Amino acid sequence: MRHKIAGNKLNRFSSWRKATMRDMAKATLLRQRITTTKAKAKEAMKLVDKLITLGKEGSLAAKRRAFAILCDHSLVSDLFNKITPRFKSRNGGYTRVIPSGLRRGDNAQMVILELTEKEEVIISKPKTKKLKKEQQPKGINVTDAQIKEEKKTTAIEPKTEHSHHDVKGPRADAETPKSKLPQKGKFMGGIRKIFNKKAPGQ
Repeated sequence: MRHKIAGNKLNRFSSWRKATMRDMAKATLLRQRITTTKAKAKEAMKLVDKLITLGKEGSLAAKRRAFAILCDHSLVSDLFNKITPRFKSRNGGYTRVIPSGLRRGDNAQMVILELTEKEEVIISKPKTKKLKKEQQPKGINVTDAQIKEEKKTTAIEPKTEHSHHDVKGPRADAETPKSKLPQKGKFMGGIRKIFNKKAPGQ
């Protein structure tokens, strides 16, 4: 006969198992969904459903029983004031388990434990400040006739093409006079004279 075998011990001592279930229940109520193994999710969802049932009861005794499990005053107040009002139309099924594959290493079955009724998060666009009429830039009204007259009067300037040598300035040949340029007769300090010199006796 299976007496006192209800639930999964999760290979932990009773105190460790109690702490694990408490932390998972707190994370589920705060984050609205967590990822864990299938065995732990099945045990945690029992505790989360029990806490939401206490929150729907709403009495002082229920708050004290919830605090004995969660050990967090702010979370207990959120449970009774924000979380449980979403489940008014439900008589059970406050959580659900969604399979999410296998864990790498030991191939444990991973699941997502989440609340069935979640808080809606509204993302608002950033507000742009509207300028007053005095601050708005004043535009200039230009008629079509004035634009046509400006097009007629403006002459198209011819484009001049410059080579890459003219970027920094004019070419060196135009600036330097002919007297400073090397002459054809002179060749590296008179080397030609040395080779053209006749030997004595010739």
